Amino acid sequence: MNWYVTKLIFRIISGDGNHPAQFDEQLRLINADNEHAAFKKASSIGIDIQDSFTNAQKQMVRWQFVDVTEVNPINGLTDGAELHYQIHEAPDADLYIAWAHHKSALLAVNN
Repeated sequence: MNWYVTKLIFRIISGDGNHPAQFDEQLRLINADNEHAAFKKASSIGIDIQDSFTNAQKQMVRWQFVDVTEVNPINGLTDGAELHYQIHEAPDADLYIAWAHHKSALLAVNN
């Protein structure tokens, strides 16, 4: 068996859906024989965890599974192993770096 990091995408629809489109991207750790099996397992998880509930404004909220968009093998579980990466282009480097520092500071305060 091998380990894979998969990315599952869900659409979040509140009420009648008259709002900017919202999507939840989740990274999930999957243990499977090969990439195809990992994809199928991740897809099954996505379908199984779709949900709907009523929010505080009494609107129905649906988490609708869209698809699995990435299956990345993990080449050994070791301390500091890379699980996922994403290259991000930002129109303002200083603003992006400030955002990263702010987000990190929030994590440090909460831990």
